[in-house]
Amino acid sequence: MSQQHSPEEFATWQRRIAARANNKAWELSEKLNRTQAEDQEMLHAAHAAMHLWSIVGNESNKAHAEQLLAHVSALLGDATRAVEYFQGSSEFFSSGKCEAWEVAMCRAIAANVAACTGDAISHQALYDDAASRIAALPRSEDREILLATLRVVPVPKNR
Repeated sequence: MSQQHSPEEFATWQRRIAARANNKAWELSEKLNRTQAEDQEMLHAAHAAMHLWSIVGNESNKAHAEQLLAHVSALLGDATRAVEYFQGSSEFFSSGKCEAWEVAMCRAIAANVAACTGDAISHQALYDDAASRIAALPRSEDREILLATLRVVPVPKNR
């Protein structure tokens, strides 16, 4: 006999799985050297997070998941998808409703997308902006988390 779960219980589990998939994708994205299998796991985890957040997440969850997909796509060299996902998240991150760390993260990922597309001028400006914003964050924990992301973004050639 199977036990029936309420829609609230089901949504709670979906949120938990979305958060775990999201965290796994970020964890893998911060590695300087990933295997091909880890690249695939990172991509699958980011897609799983996006799928689940699109069902049970709020506007912020969805925008962060799209931003994660932009970052992962850029790390994997898929410029078309990186731009597409980044544009999908840009309305939320340019809304003025974000915290300073979110804006800094957005700039770091924008720099990664620009690097992937070969836009050296934007890459340089966005990378420098991200680095400045990260350095200005008041909480050391936030700075450490964002520096782990910036560390995998290609350093502009003129730095």
